[in-house]
Amino acid sequence: MLTTVIACFIIGYTLIVFEHQLRLDKTVSALLMGAICWALVSLGDLPLVNHLHQPDSLEHTLFHHIGRIAEILIFLIGAMSIVELIDLHKGFAVITNKLKAENKMQMLWIICGLGFILSSVLDNLAATIVLVSLLRRLVPDKNERLWFVSFAVIAANAGGAWSPIGDVTTTMLWIGKKVTTAGLISTLVVPSILCILIPLLIASFKKIFKGPITKPEHLLNLSGKTELLGSSNLMLYAGVGALVFVPIFKTITHLPPYLGMMLSLGIMWMISEYARPEKNMSVEKKHHYSTHHALSRIELPSILFFLGILLAVGSLESLGLLNQLAASLDEVIPIREAVVLILGVASAIIDNVPLVAAAMGMYTFPTDDPLWHFIAYSAGTGGSMLIIGSAAGVAAMGMEKINFIWYLKNITWIAFAGFLAGAAAFLLMNKFL
Repeated sequence: MLTTVIACFIIGYTLIVFEHQLRLDKTVSALLMGAICWALVSLGDLPLVNHLHQPDSLEHTLFHHIGRIAEILIFLIGAMSIVELIDLHKGFAVITNKLKAENKMQMLWIICGLGFILSSVLDNLAATIVLVSLLRRLVPDKNERLWFVSFAVIAANAGGAWSPIGDVTTTMLWIGKKVTTAGLISTLVVPSILCILIPLLIASFKKIFKGPITKPEHLLNLSGKTELLGSSNLMLYAGVGALVFVPIFKTITHLPPYLGMMLSLGIMWMISEYARPEKNMSVEKKHHYSTHHALSRIELPSILFFLGILLAVGSLESLGLLNQLAASLDEVIPIREAVVLILGVASAIIDNVPLVAAAMGMYTFPTDDPLWHFIAYSAGTGGSMLIIGSAAGVAAMGMEKINFIWYLKNITWIAFAGFLAGAAAFLLMNKFL
């Protein structure tokens, strides 16, 4: 029966990887895989171990995993809702309306800098969606825009890697008490900066980023600015403040991060009830700007995907398979940093959520061990090497119809150079500092 569980995981994972070719949403495969893996564990009456590697019962083990997964999912629901609230009130337009650039290279630096900062406060997916929407107004030429969007993906992934709320994987490590906010930021901010700085330096030598931005004749007299609402500034500053408050809340109270996120969401919900986007709004119009509407816009399929994946990985962890895998890897590749680098490259092909979930089950190092920080960096930034390697890349691909082969030929090597530069910086800082 143990072999059957492993086979179920491999088949489910294969279906997730080839979701586009099979035209089967990866959420379906993840939910089936998670439920069937645990059903096989139960039917086979397989021996289980808890997080302390001691024998445990099925009910207690499953309850432990559900509790741990619920922390992550509740946190993500809160964060997604706050981001959607800001977007409903056109809060991001407060930032994008102020952007001005005289040439392509200046525009690229502004876009990448904005993506790096936004993704650390929001998350890399939300930051990418904001940037692509902005670039559609500022760079009307499709061929030029593809380059800007691709660099925005690299910047968003780099910015999300050093923040506990910037990427799903860093959030998982943070909630799982593998890293702390201070430890993650202090260790990864420099490697993450290099991860986008090197691609920017390479871009400065490329012809596509020379000269002024090409604008079609019919757009020359348009400002490209979005008309703000009466609540745009309020919701932007309140939303960003609410998200930044979450790590502060955890530091002060020592309570789990999802409680801080629930507090922030409650405050934002209250503010949205009294905010006045427009004068003399009807009841129907007011509902458009409400938290109820924001909740209807969050990516529920993504939440369910994480649920299925984490359940499936939890079953392997409870069977002791991940610890056996870690021991086998240590024999084949004794240098753990090399294993993490491979994980980073693999995250460009395979979703980084299950990779990090597996790594959390494989190793038992203490909080803020350098290995956890390196995993956060590698899994967070490695996905930039392929357009399908990260949530940010997939979002950009869908919005701009970026061709997989075009990205592979033009952007992959640039992203890989940034990834290696950041990894080298991390290893040197870890050795000497």
